[in-house]
Amino acid sequence: MTPIRHNHADSDPVLDAARDCVLAVGVRRTTLTDVARRAGVSRMTLYRRWPDVRSLVGDLMTREWIGVAADAMPPSDDDRPERERIVGGLVAGAAAFRAHPLFHKILDVDPELLLPYVLDRRGASQDALLGLLHTALENGHEDGSVRVVRTDLQARSLLLVVQSFTLSLRTMTDETDPELSEAAFLGELRTLLERTLTP
Repeated sequence: MTPIRHNHADSDPVLDAARDCVLAVGVRRTTLTDVARRAGVSRMTLYRRWPDVRSLVGDLMTREWIGVAADAMPPSDDDRPERERIVGGLVAGAAAFRAHPLFHKILDVDPELLLPYVLDRRGASQDALLGLLHTALENGHEDGSVRVVRTDLQARSLLLVVQSFTLSLRTMTDETDPELSEAAFLGELRTLLERTLTP
């Protein structure tokens, strides 16, 4: 799979180099020396920003995941109800995360990197996603398309549901059975989200 490239404004040669290293050998086998060499900068330049590979990869994951989420959300320049945008964006986002080469590599080779964000604390990307959801839900409350409940509770609940589908879906699918395929589960995710958000 080809790494997803973001536009120039999001480009950082060090994060780009870190992504290429992780895609090639995984996080545990990536070193700051490897990243510095690939990025064409000194190791000291890296150490001034990141004390170790995990902190660098944390920033890389934040950039990539926020980019996926932002790209998945349909534009708000039409007359569609906000609920439709939210549901469409969350389902598309779950599918895009699952297709993302960096997500695949980490899930396959270094899954322990994701555990703190599932069990112990929120990361920067989760907080950013909650911010996007919070704004969209408030718009949905205003246009009457989204059930009115405390917005941060609603945003966090939606993220929990989508995160579960994104991280654990392969434990439930059976690609030999069309009714238990990834597409079928994403359709069920759409139904769950639609029903929980409908007033």
